[in-house]
Amino acid sequence: MAEQNRTPHTRTASYLAEPGEVHRVLLLYSGGLDTSVMLKWIQDEYEAEVVALTVNLGQPGEDYDVVQGKALQLGAVAAEVVDAREEFANDFVVPAIKANAVYGLGYPLFTALGRPLIAKLAVEYARKHGCDTIAHGCTGKGNDQVRIEATVATLAPELKVIAPVRGWQMGREEEIAYAREHGIPIKGGAEHTPYSIDDNLWGRSSEGRWIEELDHAPDDDVFQLVTRPELAPDEPEIVTVAFERGVPVALNGERLGVVELLERAAEIGCRHGIGIVDHIEDRIVGLKVRDIYEVPAAAIILPAHAELERLVGTIHQNQFKGELDRKWAYLVYAGLWWEPLRSDLDAYMEAVNAQVTGTIGMKLFKGLARVVTRESPNAVYDAALSTFETSGGLFSQQASPGFIELWSLQSRMAHRLRTQDEG
Repeated sequence: MAEQNRTPHTRTASYLAEPGEVHRVLLLYSGGLDTSVMLKWIQDEYEAEVVALTVNLGQPGEDYDVVQGKALQLGAVAAEVVDAREEFANDFVVPAIKANAVYGLGYPLFTALGRPLIAKLAVEYARKHGCDTIAHGCTGKGNDQVRIEATVATLAPELKVIAPVRGWQMGREEEIAYAREHGIPIKGGAEHTPYSIDDNLWGRSSEGRWIEELDHAPDDDVFQLVTRPELAPDEPEIVTVAFERGVPVALNGERLGVVELLERAAEIGCRHGIGIVDHIEDRIVGLKVRDIYEVPAAAIILPAHAELERLVGTIHQNQFKGELDRKWAYLVYAGLWWEPLRSDLDAYMEAVNAQVTGTIGMKLFKGLARVVTRESPNAVYDAALSTFETSGGLFSQQASPGFIELWSLQSRMAHRLRTQDEG
């Protein structure tokens, strides 16, 4: 690769690699255009050996034997494929469910949850293969560079990082030309600029093309996962989700492991057009961007969990936890999975979710998912108290006037004083 495609090197962080420090690189490898070009480019530019690491977080339709073979064909000295679905589901998605984790009112953090796990595995395999450097394919405009590099710097201060896409100044056409020149197969064989896709068990994102035009309504071809709501079945379906201590354990009465439950929920949600999110998002690097998300499993399970949590919690718990949920989601979105505050918050999430056991029924119909039934042995609810048909018992309606007088006392006094001042 000619030197003109690389900007002059300036180390702006202690964990960034100087060219002379790079001898064996662990490359986070997807098999797509960017990382395939990168695999060859690193060998040429740094005269370094490359170990490829591909992590399976439940991306649909991926042939990992093909990905592994392609890495070896392009000169990787080793190509590892890790099935991390169970770890991702149990150690990352489940805590997110307990925290009702959504960023910016729409994004259930599926990519943000996957990146710290991918980077943790990169550290483990870099050490296993004697690598001195980790390489990734993130751009300088996204959040993923923060999530990956912060994890590496936290867990492995001895390792360095390179991010070729930030410096090589190649656009897609230049990458395609480089791939042609070096005999690198282009995934799918097409040179039409596709959407930029990221997906796993918990959701899928699409970026690029018309998505960057705010006045452009979504084109149908962006929805490769969720059925468009207008084409969904004309009959609704009720899905029940059972939780034990905040963990989803059964769907429609059938006990399932978390991975299978997420896959099954996604399949049902996709059929009914559930989980399409057209989202304007504030990135931590300062940009405001538009993303199209398809999150069928999250769009069913998160509302069900939140409803069950409200049912078993007191008014004070429910008001307070929402604040902590938002903080938890922000820390994860911002790439701070290893921040002690996040694990501190987890302790509270676990305490609250100790009571979150029960079953929620969700009605799915043409893109909408809403709660219709609730059941829990821990419900802070008594039909005999709530009914308008009877009086007495633990709740005395005759006590209400005295409560109202005391409850409104300070507000009434303040209102009177301000009214007098205005007069």
